[in-house]
Amino acid sequence: MTESLADEFETYRPRLFGLAYRMLGSAADAEDTVQDAYLRFSGADRAEIERPGAWLAKVVTRLCLSRLTSARARREHYAGPWLPEPVVTADGTLGPLESAEQRDAVSLALLVLLERLTPTERAVYVLREAFAYGHREIAGVLELGEANCRQLHRRAVLRLAVPEARFEAPAEQRARLVDSFLSAAREGDLTGLERLFAAEVVWWSDGGGKVSAARRPVEGREKVLRFLAGVLARAGADGFGLSVAEVNGRDGLLVRGPGGADGIAGVIGVVAFEVRDGVITEVRMVMNPEKLEFLGRQLEHARKLR
Repeated sequence: MTESLADEFETYRPRLFGLAYRMLGSAADAEDTVQDAYLRFSGADRAEIERPGAWLAKVVTRLCLSRLTSARARREHYAGPWLPEPVVTADGTLGPLESAEQRDAVSLALLVLLERLTPTERAVYVLREAFAYGHREIAGVLELGEANCRQLHRRAVLRLAVPEARFEAPAEQRARLVDSFLSAAREGDLTGLERLFAAEVVWWSDGGGKVSAARRPVEGREKVLRFLAGVLARAGADGFGLSVAEVNGRDGLLVRGPGGADGIAGVIGVVAFEVRDGVITEVRMVMNPEKLEFLGRQLEHARKLR
């Protein structure tokens, strides 16, 4: 590929990565997919490509559909709960996240819900909701009828219409709760943590069989507090550190091992929260080291820029 074509592709890369990540829930797979699209772009007859951006979006979408089919088979044998790969979003990696709807579209909670959809339903939903594609455009990308795409979109919306997932707390309230959780966790204040949790709170841990993590969701405030008591006791003894960061469009926590400084790679866990009615209702903690590699590179890159 000539330098001019390479430069042209780079102008599309962020949008293509955002599309692939929303489709796959994996930053590593999204990077691989975009690279595959780069190779196809470099080998294509440019005379046949009238609109490079649209052409590349179609290529990425169809590559993602293939990857989703194989990914689902792998996840059936995944050790413990499967969670999406977390991404630091303050640097614009997933594009502008200025509205509550844009932030919701990349939250770990919604990415988990998207696993309910068939690959084609997911493609229709992502293109429509996250990238504002019209149904005619979606039909062109997927090579389906426009009426079929409308039906697939309606079906996807119905499958995702979980009331508790659609009414998120204001950002300021979420930030206060995360700060309160951080303070209570640092102090080992279980009474303070208890006040932050809903009675039906659920805690998911994704270690992927690579590190020690709960293989089943921990459900209910009392069980979550007992679980946290053990986690905090070990963390205090080993000298783990916690800090706030914008993860998937929302305030979350980065967990660093002994000696890990703010902004430096060495993150061994990422914690994301769901908030309703002024309390924490869901907590998702990603600990699988393979799922933290992209985020670690993001933090290292940010450190070098300072």
